[in-house]
Amino acid sequence: MRDSIDRHIDYWQHEVAELDAEVEGIVTRMQMLVRHLQTRRAAALQELGLRSWEYDILWRLRAAGPPYSVTPTMLAVALDTHPATLTNRLDRLTQAGLVARSRAATDRRSVVVVLTDAGHQAWESAIGSQGDAEQELLAPLSERERQSLTKLLRKVVLAAEADGPDLMPSPLTPETEPRPPRE
Repeated sequence: MRDSIDRHIDYWQHEVAELDAEVEGIVTRMQMLVRHLQTRRAAALQELGLRSWEYDILWRLRAAGPPYSVTPTMLAVALDTHPATLTNRLDRLTQAGLVARSRAATDRRSVVVVLTDAGHQAWESAIGSQGDAEQELLAPLSERERQSLTKLLRKVVLAAEADGPDLMPSPLTPETEPRPPRE
């Protein structure tokens, strides 16, 4: 059975003689599946009244673990966002009741961003919708096929990470606090 990627490869083999059809097929399928999931995610977030950047901030706070709070600097670095942009976004999330700002317990001069109960609920709704989309995407695969796919993808990820940083960022905790870039 042929899919739309096969038609894509057929076309490009005529245009690019040295095209490796197998590699092109694998990479293009991965890209299109990620795009499909991103489209589903955007639609689910829109239904919940969230933007992608709002979800990303909520995700980072939730990933920090209890008490679900981090400094604005940690968030800006982890999200690769300019501090002024983050301040504006945190203002919006604070107005929406999804986050709050408070003084750090260990240093009253420092401010931390805290995930509120409403922020937890919004994140849980979003992650539930995302999980549903992922389950639906992988439903055609048997348990054995999923295990095989996991092993193969892990092998590719390990090779990619061997030459650079981890592809999946660590959760934000004081032990893993990212360092701002040097000026």
